[in-house]
Amino acid sequence: MSPDVDTQVVTEPSAPTHPLGSRATVLLTSVFGPYARDDEYGSRAINPMELYQNQVTRAEGPFSLRMFHRSWGLMLIQTNINAPCTLLDFPTLDRFISELKSHEYDVVGISAIVPNVEKVKTMCALVREHLPRATIVVGGHVANVPKLREQAGADHVVRGEGVRWFQRFLGEDATLPIRHPLICSAIGTRTMGIEVKNSGREAAATLIPSVGCPMGCNFCATSAMFGGKGKFINFYETGDELFHVMRGIERRMGVRSFFVMDENVLLHKKRALRLLELMEEHGKAWSLYVFSSARVVQSYPIEQLVRLGISWVWMGLEGKNSQYVKLEGIDTRVLVRTLQSHGIRILGSSIIGLEEHTPDNINEVIEHAISHSTDFHQFMLYTPIPGTALYAEHLANNTLRDPRTYHEGDIHGQAMFRHLHPHIPPGQEAELILRAFRRDFEVNGPSVLRIARTVLAGWRRYRYHPDPCVRNRFAWEARDLVVTFPATLWAARRWFREQNPELAHKLSELLEEITREVGFRARLVAPLAGRFVWSKLRQEAQRLKAGWTYEPPTFYEANAPMRQRRRKWARQASPIHWVAACRPEAC
Repeated sequence: MSPDVDTQVVTEPSAPTHPLGSRATVLLTSVFGPYARDDEYGSRAINPMELYQNQVTRAEGPFSLRMFHRSWGLMLIQTNINAPCTLLDFPTLDRFISELKSHEYDVVGISAIVPNVEKVKTMCALVREHLPRATIVVGGHVANVPKLREQAGADHVVRGEGVRWFQRFLGEDATLPIRHPLICSAIGTRTMGIEVKNSGREAAATLIPSVGCPMGCNFCATSAMFGGKGKFINFYETGDELFHVMRGIERRMGVRSFFVMDENVLLHKKRALRLLELMEEHGKAWSLYVFSSARVVQSYPIEQLVRLGISWVWMGLEGKNSQYVKLEGIDTRVLVRTLQSHGIRILGSSIIGLEEHTPDNINEVIEHAISHSTDFHQFMLYTPIPGTALYAEHLANNTLRDPRTYHEGDIHGQAMFRHLHPHIPPGQEAELILRAFRRDFEVNGPSVLRIARTVLAGWRRYRYHPDPCVRNRFAWEARDLVVTFPATLWAARRWFREQNPELAHKLSELLEEITREVGFRARLVAPLAGRFVWSKLRQEAQRLKAGWTYEPPTFYEANAPMRQRRRKWARQASPIHWVAACRPEAC
C-alpha cells in the first residue's frame, strides 16, 4: 500500500440513547488487579500489566525495562463526554466493589483485553449485584470475544471506537473535535533497579491521532477491531490539527517528546509533511516515537524522517521470508542499520510460530530475527485472536483448540497457541519463544543499553547539522551520553564479565567509544556513578530472585460535571486535563 493511497474509514455502529442522556452518571474502569500473579480470573505472572516486561525485555532480568501504561482509551472517552464521569484505573477487586457500593452510577463501562475475559464477567456480575439498574457497557479488545454480551451479562458490547459511541449513547454532539487528554506515556518506569523520572521534559506524552490499522495483517486484533484492512478512524485529519494538539500538550505538560499511539502514523503522508512544515516554521525540535511498517518508512527520504523528529520506530519484521505485503521486496536488516546510523532507534517485532516454522528450523528463524540487532526486540506467538482473519481461517478449517483444554488467560501471545500448529506440538511453543528472548539477550545484550550506540551514531552525524532544530534535538537526545550511559555500561560490563565475556567485551568497546567522543567527564563518571548503578543492579536482581513483582497504582479521576455533582466526595478525585482540538477551519 502506498503512503497516500485512499483508504476506507470505518463507520461506527449506531448507538442507542440512554434515557437520562447527559444527566446519566458514568463509571469507566479497567479490569481489577493484581495482575502479575497466577489466579482463577486469568491474571498470569508471565503476563503482567507491563508491555515491555511482557513482550519485549522479558528475559533480561534486572536489565528489563519496567513501566506501566494508563488505560488511554478510557481516558479519551472520559475527556470527550459531558456527562458526570469518574475513571477508576487499575483498581483492586475490593476497591471496585467499594466504588459500586458508595455511589449510584447509571452507566458502568469496562475495558479489557481478551485474556481478562473472566475478570470482565466477574465485574459485570458485581455491577448487577450492587447497581442492578445500571447499564453495563464493555469495550476494548475483549469485545472481539464471540457472544460476549450473553456470557458476561453486559447490556452493550462496543467493538471499535468508543468515544463517538458514548457521545451518541449519552445524547451528546458526536461531531465536535476530539479533545486530547494529557497523558504521560509511562508511569513507574525503572530499569537496573533505578527509577526513571516520568514527568516534565524528561518524559514523553502520549499522542493518539487515530485508531485502527489499514494494513490489515491477518493476525492483527487491532485492525480487526476497527474494521479490518483499509479501515481506520482519524481523530485529527490534517497536519494543522495535529500540530495544534501537540503544541497544546507541550505547553500544558512541559514535554518535548511524543509517543505516537497510531498503528502507522507515517502512512498519512500529506498530514505528516504538513506537520513537518509547521514544526520547522515554529522551531519545534520534538522527538517522535512512532509505529510504522517497513514499507512506509522506506517511502520517506531519511532526511525527512530526521527533520520530522522520528527518533524511535516500532516496526514489524514478522519473520524470515514473510509473505506480508508491508515487507515485500525490503531487506529489513539493511533498513534497520540505515535508520540506526541516523540515530533512529528501532524496536523490531518478530513472530514465532508461523505456518512454516518447525522444531527443526526455529533456531534459524530466531537467528535471523536477532541478526537485525534492533535496539529492542519483541517476540510474539502467531496465534489466532477472536475477530481476526486468522481466527476465521482456523475456525473454518476446524483447527482451533477445544476451549475446554485451556484457560483464556493463557492466550496472551507468550505461552500457548489457540490453534493446532501444523508442525509444532502443543506445549512446545512456550519454550520456543523464551528461547528467542534469551538468545537475543545473550547476543545483543540489554536493550536499555543497546540504544546508547544508536544515540551516539545520531549525535555524531547531526551535532553540527545546519538546521538548529535538528542540532537541538540530537543534543537533547544525547544528554545521557555524559553520565547515564557511561555509568550503566560500566556496571553492565562488570555484570557480564564472567557469565558472558563476549558481551562484556562489546559493552566495553561501546563505553570506550562514548568516552572518546564525550571526553574526560564521561571517563571520570563511569566508575564513580557506575558503582552506584552496580549496587542498585544487584539489589534488583535479588528482589526479582525472591519473587518480587510490580503492580500499577490505582488512579481515580473525575471530570468537571462529576466534581460539581458530587462536591463532597469528588475532592478526593484528581481532575482530568485535556487539550482542546480546533476545528479544521480554525487551525
